[in-house]
Amino acid sequence: MNVYDSERMTSALGARGYVETTSPEDADMILLNTCHIREKAAEKIYSELGRYKPLKAAKPDLKIGVAGCVAQAEGPEIMRRQPMVDLVVGPQAYHRLPEMEEQVAKGGKPVNTDFPAEDKFDHLPHSQKAKRAPSAFLTVQEGCDKFCAFCVVPYTRGTEVSRPVVKIIEEARDLVDRGVVEINLLGQNVNAYHGHHEGQEWGLARLIRKLAEMDELKRIRFTTSHPNDMDDDLIAAHGDTEKLMPYLHLPVQAGSDKILKAMNRKHTAAYYLRLIQRIRAARPDIALSGDFIVGFPGETEEDFQATLSLCREVRYAQAYSFKYSARPGTPAAEQTPVDEAEKSDRLSRLQALLTKHQTEFQQSMVGKTLPVLLEKPGRLDGQMVGKSEFLQAVHMDAPQNLTGAIVQAEILHSEKNSLAGRLR
Repeated sequence: MNVYDSERMTSALGARGYVETTSPEDADMILLNTCHIREKAAEKIYSELGRYKPLKAAKPDLKIGVAGCVAQAEGPEIMRRQPMVDLVVGPQAYHRLPEMEEQVAKGGKPVNTDFPAEDKFDHLPHSQKAKRAPSAFLTVQEGCDKFCAFCVVPYTRGTEVSRPVVKIIEEARDLVDRGVVEINLLGQNVNAYHGHHEGQEWGLARLIRKLAEMDELKRIRFTTSHPNDMDDDLIAAHGDTEKLMPYLHLPVQAGSDKILKAMNRKHTAAYYLRLIQRIRAARPDIALSGDFIVGFPGETEEDFQATLSLCREVRYAQAYSFKYSARPGTPAAEQTPVDEAEKSDRLSRLQALLTKHQTEFQQSMVGKTLPVLLEKPGRLDGQMVGKSEFLQAVHMDAPQNLTGAIVQAEILHSEKNSLAGRLR
């Protein structure tokens, strides 16, 4: 979502004459778009700002801004800790960047962390009509109403808001017209989508089926989902909508009911496992991905073993796992932490199991022929890199003029995070 938001910020600042550059040394403005999910990500912003201090000293007219969820959470504190920052803008106010930049040009130091009543998407211009990469993000929903005990999203992104169907279709059509063949629908809780169209409420499944009617759009994905919003229609869509890819990121966070209750997840491990069975019944070849937090306050070794047991049953094709990181202002931050060494040991054991399952899934692709969307040149001469239906990176020798094409690739061997293929 931060990638998508960064694109929208670039478009908004185009009204003030800005164009994107990849070099900080060439920039008239540097915007750092930040995440607040984990403590390490939040602290990284200050070390990044420190890197730009000499640049600011050598180029006093350089404008430096902090955007995103750290900006939302800390606001003026960022300028107090790092006075060289010129503006701070939260994720719901990106459409106000042009006027904020104008204030900076006049000597101001604006901070905007409001949750405005108006929909920011109504005010953000689309990118100029340049050709796009074959795969693109499209935000359909923001915010979350779940209030998991460990999570800052409801406080930094706000409660759930779904974009109108017509706005999403318009943006999808714009992307497709510029060469996009794969769209990844985004939301902090994307399967809670409840847009409106012509007096009716649409769920995510209905939106996906509508997008699938676009002939030029070949692939649809969505992320990130909550188990409690995985309704019957969305499960069915995985079986009846060919363009919906067989990959699902469905975080469970833990395998212990005691810990799930403490996390305020409002589902049990048994409920989650039954849900996985139903999804696999609809789409037997689906690749599943998940998120895990180890060392949540109150977690015992028995609780942790329940997480390992769940992982053995599901056998994730890919998963993300982290030690619990206390976020100020969340309920869990007030609880007694698990010993840091114990957290590290559990994370190591969990990641060993997850890596084993991911490696086995990768190896199962060897000898198969997979449809691969070629996206960009690889690191080697004559090499192209793309994605399989299961979101695996696949590299092969192929001409660059096949960018954006879905080709058949025989998988020759598996690497840790990618597959090597041969064009058929």
